[in-house]
Amino acid sequence: MSLPLELKVNGRACPVTDHPDTPLLYVLRNALGLKGPRFGCGLAQCGACTVHIDGVAVRSCVLPVGIVGGAEVTTLEGLAQDDKLHPVQAAFVDEQAAQCGYCINGWIMTAAAFLRTNPRATDTELAEALSGLQCRCGTHMSLLRAVKRAAATLAAEAAS
Repeated sequence: MSLPLELKVNGRACPVTDHPDTPLLYVLRNALGLKGPRFGCGLAQCGACTVHIDGVAVRSCVLPVGIVGGAEVTTLEGLAQDDKLHPVQAAFVDEQAAQCGYCINGWIMTAAAFLRTNPRATDTELAEALSGLQCRCGTHMSLLRAVKRAAATLAAEAAS
């Protein structure tokens, strides 16, 4: 049985009629038309489906929409503000970090959530924070360069 739910996604109220057990990923993609989070493994292991729930990176492929409640959901589409890319998004563009691009959502969303609370992360801390993400193309070095560039930008912003 479907119940009317209201999600707060990317700053706006979104009514949803999916069953509360439906994974958040399916609601975001199919009901709301948001294509940033992607289906990768369906087991919360690859990271392609990552979104922020109240600023925390979570894997949406295994998260039932019914438990999201009134939390703020942010997708890749909502990370940019006022037509300005988030520093992590900008760093990925500047570093040309994507090859096929399928995994990029997970890397950007995970890095953005982590760097929000730790913009001066060490290489070891970054490696730990990003350790659960998968890239089938093998562009890990480009991805890490982009995250480090974003970290430098965010650290400089925090210092000013």
